[in-house]
Amino acid sequence: MTKKITVLLVDDHGLVRRGFRRMLEDEPDIVVAGEAGDGEDAIKLARQLKPTVVVMDCALPGMNGLDATRQILEDLPETAVLMLSMHSESTWVRQAIDAGAKGYILKNAMNLELGPAVRRVARGETIFDPQVEQQSTLKGERSSGLTPRELEVLRMIVDGKSNKEIALALDLSSNTIAVHRANIMNALGIHKTAELVTYAIRAGLVSVP
Repeated sequence: MTKKITVLLVDDHGLVRRGFRRMLEDEPDIVVAGEAGDGEDAIKLARQLKPTVVVMDCALPGMNGLDATRQILEDLPETAVLMLSMHSESTWVRQAIDAGAKGYILKNAMNLELGPAVRRVARGETIFDPQVEQQSTLKGERSSGLTPRELEVLRMIVDGKSNKEIALALDLSSNTIAVHRANIMNALGIHKTAELVTYAIRAGLVSVP
């Protein structure tokens, strides 16, 4: 029997939460274990329920969704956070990634497919709404789409370090490193680590001794 994916829903609007609950209750392998309306309650419930996935609204009263995400992942590094937001600006996406979220989707999207998104982050994949993905830069200028932190992570990937080793070196969670790695690959349009290493060296993104 397939293990059920348990979900904690966090949104300050009861109607929105009920809508999301209905969406997820249609999925045979997903169980909504609890609901919270603010960041503090989300942290308390996450500690009690230890959900597979937290579906987190960015904008919450009091403690916002980003700070709540950081705290939850500090306590429960195995839990995946799927961020829901009204904001498509890349700065919000960046902040969500830095907080450790595995995914970022727009809650007002007409074709919001919450069940499949929950499943993907539960499997350890990263997912970003097509409307918020980074603008792809011209080939040859693709590296300009990487942040200093991503370049730092890329250097360590080229050195052969695992996500866990990079996380320890940079004092970040393994989840955050996994999201950085996925973001680097998305930004460069590369989907295999070996190709990433080759491209990084050829393009001079990293210096090799």
